[in-house]
Amino acid sequence: MSTVIYRLVYYSRNHIPDQNGELDAEIKQILERSRVNNDKDGITGALLFNAGCFAQVLEGPLDAVERTFERIQQDERHGDVSLLALEPIAERAFGSWAMGFLGRSETNAHRFAEVGTKSGFDVARLSGDEIHSVLKRLAIEEEAAAA
Repeated sequence: MSTVIYRLVYYSRNHIPDQNGELDAEIKQILERSRVNNDKDGITGALLFNAGCFAQVLEGPLDAVERTFERIQQDERHGDVSLLALEPIAERAFGSWAMGFLGRSETNAHRFAEVGTKSGFDVARLSGDEIHSVLKRLAIEEEAAAA
């Protein structure tokens, strides 16, 4: 019996203060916890952090994806959480990533040029498909650079 896989795309506003390295430490903690929980729950995906916003794609069984999204909505580090897409998909785009992070490096800042031009680095102005496409392209580039 095969399980239907769903893709959920959302964005939120960062509510983590950026003082004394707190922001980097909190993002690191979010990623570490996400990778453990997502691996256990059969969820893959990628997280983008830029200009005070998070954008994320989650892929997995519907109940696991919905539970994860509910935790995110209740997390005080996220504000104005907005669901952009929730739909069944034929296959995972981030199958090898329990939670990939694409964010604050200079290399990725250059890669975000297209997003910045289109949205002023405001992920709230992008659709779920656009965020998914950007994250998928960046993940492919990240994997190629690591190889």
